[in-house]
Amino acid sequence: MIKLLSKLFIKNNQNTDDPNVRLAYGTLCSAVGIILNLLLFAIKAFAGIISGSVAIIADASNNLSDSGSSIVTLIGFKLSAKKPDASHPFGHGRSEHIAGLIVSFLIIHMGFDIAKSSFLKILDPGLSEFSVTAVIILAVSILIKLYMSFYNSRVGKKINSSSMAATATDSLCDCISTTVVLISLFITKFTNFNTDGYCGLAVSIFIIFSGIKTAKETISPLLGNAAPKEIVDTVEKIVLSYPEVLGIHDFIAHDYGNGSLIISLHAEVDACGDILKIHDTIDNIERHIGTELNCLVTIHMDPIVTDDPCIDEVKAVVTRYLSKNHCDVTVHDFRVVHGETHTNVIFDIVVPFESKHPERIADELKEAVNNYNKNMYAVINIDSKYI
Repeated sequence: MIKLLSKLFIKNNQNTDDPNVRLAYGTLCSAVGIILNLLLFAIKAFAGIISGSVAIIADASNNLSDSGSSIVTLIGFKLSAKKPDASHPFGHGRSEHIAGLIVSFLIIHMGFDIAKSSFLKILDPGLSEFSVTAVIILAVSILIKLYMSFYNSRVGKKINSSSMAATATDSLCDCISTTVVLISLFITKFTNFNTDGYCGLAVSIFIIFSGIKTAKETISPLLGNAAPKEIVDTVEKIVLSYPEVLGIHDFIAHDYGNGSLIISLHAEVDACGDILKIHDTIDNIERHIGTELNCLVTIHMDPIVTDDPCIDEVKAVVTRYLSKNHCDVTVHDFRVVHGETHTNVIFDIVVPFESKHPERIADELKEAVNNYNKNMYAVINIDSKYI
């Protein structure tokens, strides 16, 4: 149905890099979610009333909450599509992640509500009647929720949307919870043991944990994720395809959501090269990456000396030490400054975040350089790896 509706209402629906297409997909899926969840709430509430099952009524309430979640998702898409302004020059794309976080909190809240109702049902089981009508309604709702989870997941991957992924998880949770409720009806009928409250409690625990998992997944991009490997590989391939570039470092990518990606890096070039020609090459690389990834790119030229035997020798000492003792540490911006009394060997090292003692690595390298030549002193800057 979503595929058919997207063909009817979304122009150029395959171009998911277009913010207008993303907004159209988000609006369409959210609107369908609101309608289907309201329908499920109505028929499940009816089934719960005729069967006297607190688990079914709780499940119906969950669908009503899902309608609210779809509205939040819709608002998130609308806000994320707003154009950049003076206060938010990088756009409003992260509004979509905030919407996903709100949806996850609604899931957790509903889980606790269902747990409370189920616990009261355990204390006072009451009477529940087996109803064929209720069974049919629950079976149909399971199929509907499976479909909703499928299309939300598929569209979420297509447009790279965390809020759609959260909605897909919510739909899958609903599907599982309704299945548990359906099973409890049969257990109660054939064993005369009222499992209504226990099943409702099991469902609530599952929903709470699913909400927590979804919250973690939406918080991560808000805090700032490392650049995806495919983006890093693409940028490195493009930059290093230009013979003027000898190496790259200080690669940083900022993702502000909704296609707003900003990339910066340092490109090592020959210090003896023609500065104007190299600058022109750097401009071409920036345009190349920007066109390929639809992003804003800033590249800093880093001139390095390539024909100094002294630099080559001491750099070889440093790289050999790192490859033997700290193979996950890299070095860049290597230069040697000669003085009357001593020589400074200046360079940066990139240390992984999981390394607990980067200063200790720097001290080891200072000692290695000094052992190589007593008149040489290493001046080391410690960088972090952002990719």
